[in-house]
Amino acid sequence: MENSYKFYRNTACQYFPCHKTSKEEEFNCMFCYCPLYLLEDCGGNNTINHGVKDCTNCLIPHSLKGYDYINNRLIEENRKKSC
Repeated sequence: MENSYKFYRNTACQYFPCHKTSKEEEFNCMFCYCPLYLLEDCGGNNTINHGVKDCTNCLIPHSLKGYDYINNRLIEENRKKSC
């Protein structure tokens, strides 16, 4: 797989897959915990459930392009703080 450093799938994990998906073979475990969780506007499909961010319906970190999306968002946030 090209850019294999961007994809990791742990089928031995007791929680795999941790989100419902129709494409288990494309499920990326690289960001088991999403680095964007603390951002109020992370761009993901989340809801607020009893005051807590619920990312159950978000597959961005587990998608094939999730690695690039997350890194670009982190760079963007870093630039905002630097200005």
